[in-house]
Amino acid sequence: MELNDQLSLLGRKTEYKQTYAPEVLEAFDNKHPDNDYWVRFNCPEFTSLCPITGQPDFAEIRISYLPAVKMVESKSLKLYLFSFRNHGAFHEDCVNIIMKDLIALMQPKYIEVTGIFTPRGGISIYPFANYGQLGTPYEAMAAQRLINHQ
Repeated sequence: MELNDQLSLLGRKTEYKQTYAPEVLEAFDNKHPDNDYWVRFNCPEFTSLCPITGQPDFAEIRISYLPAVKMVESKSLKLYLFSFRNHGAFHEDCVNIIMKDLIALMQPKYIEVTGIFTPRGGISIYPFANYGQLGTPYEAMAAQRLINHQ
């Protein structure tokens, strides 16, 4: 399958969604599925809304994963993360939603998502969520990285 057949956003006019939009995520075939390697995305300008007050929350979202068969396309990821701008969710919820949506999209061998949220009321919150494919060494890796997370 050609790359252009798999992706619909890259190279086209950008439409920014105003609400949470997991449907904008797109994946393409990993050309090296037999290799273990890290892919890391940093989104230093992530915003969402507090579900109680409606005030904006700001964070750096870090996504690291070991791809299996599929990989997330970066423009679609950018548009997806941007769709949280008017979405009301707690910090911990944002990180878990992002991780679960990416798992559903590409079934990575391993993934972790960290949110480094700016302080509000003098307190910073840095939620971390991870996942390793069940029944594989990556499941044990996820448990170990979670236990040793700082």
